[in-house]
Amino acid sequence: MVEEEQNVSFDGPGAVLVNLLTSLRHLPPAMLSSLIVMALSWSVWFPFFLFDADWMGREVYHGDPKGNDSVAVKAYDAGVREGAFGLLLNSVVLGISSFLLEPMCQRMGARLVWAMSNFIVFACMAGTAIISLVSVNKYITEGIQHAIGENRAIKIASLVIFALLGFPLSITYSVPFSITADLTADTGGGKGLAIGVLNLAIVIPQMIVSLGAGPWDALFSGGNIPAFVLAPLFALAAGVTATLKLPNLSSGSFKSSGFHFG
Repeated sequence: MVEEEQNVSFDGPGAVLVNLLTSLRHLPPAMLSSLIVMALSWSVWFPFFLFDADWMGREVYHGDPKGNDSVAVKAYDAGVREGAFGLLLNSVVLGISSFLLEPMCQRMGARLVWAMSNFIVFACMAGTAIISLVSVNKYITEGIQHAIGENRAIKIASLVIFALLGFPLSITYSVPFSITADLTADTGGGKGLAIGVLNLAIVIPQMIVSLGAGPWDALFSGGNIPAFVLAPLFALAAGVTATLKLPNLSSGSFKSSGFHFG
């Protein structure tokens, strides 16, 4: 009877999470660095995914979806549409970049490729903060008509950043999982369990960002700039940690196997 109760507990809804957490004790020490880099990386990506179109509508086009002024509403709608186009460019670059990952990792090593991706994200997200500040300054000095008609350079720069982010995103979707599989190849828990633990480093930042981004932005009178200013700091920390802490793996160990994001 006791054995049956134990089996029921093991097969219950919380068994998967319990297995994931207890497996942390059996993972190789280098896996901890991989988890830290993954968590820092996704602490950057989730603010971008959540607020990219809204950022275009508010900070770049200076619109307001709830504004009484029809010009502000139209400006926001135009910004959101432009943000959607930017995501299309992001996806195109991501798809093309996915074909380059295997030769890059075999030539440079997966560790350096992952670190490089975080430094690229740092530069791009820092660019969004600079664009925001420049755009807001132009809006203050020249008004809403400038925002919806004249700041073409700022709009193009924003779309360029959207597109460039597709390259490091393709790395984030693939390389960390290859590194995890290589690090845990000889462990008893299996690669599947290790990948499940790695996914915790994705969902936990997602919950933190979802719950904390709004109050964080509210501390600075709203808008998306506070979150986009904090994001590059996480990306820089992820790049430095990947460079210094991740182990050197065999350059021929990387095999692209598609997307693993869940």
